[in-house]
Amino acid sequence: MSVEMKYVHTNIVARDWRRLSRFYQDVFGMKPIPPARDLSGGWLDALTGLGGAHIEGEHLAMPGYEEGEGPTLEIFSYGKPREAERHGINQFGIAHIAFSTNDVEEALRAVLRAGGSALGEMVTKEYPGGKRATFVYVRDIEGNLIELQSWE
Repeated sequence: MSVEMKYVHTNIVARDWRRLSRFYQDVFGMKPIPPARDLSGGWLDALTGLGGAHIEGEHLAMPGYEEGEGPTLEIFSYGKPREAERHGINQFGIAHIAFSTNDVEEALRAVLRAGGSALGEMVTKEYPGGKRATFVYVRDIEGNLIELQSWE
């Protein structure tokens, strides 16, 4: 079985997500994709490997794509950011790149087989309207963070 992949978004952890988002809108013509995010709860703690995780921010449409299509720039601020020697999921700067897949579990195994590692746990989150998503964060062989996700 082949694991299908599709590029989804790049995440930047900002000291002030509103200010950084405005910069990207002003300089690059990116447009916010509602709704703005205000995320917390056990599912987020499990996904990120952080206790009491709280995220606020938004997605911006990348330039050069039709409205409603293409990858996004995700700008978030964490309630408890930190500086670290090894890049962490809630550290300032570019945090992770994300890929959509038809099988998060198999994609995770592929990362591990290639010498990568997992960060936090694989979680499934139910969203309003019957949507369901499965997520896991992994590190590549140099420690860069990647999000694997699928939506049903």
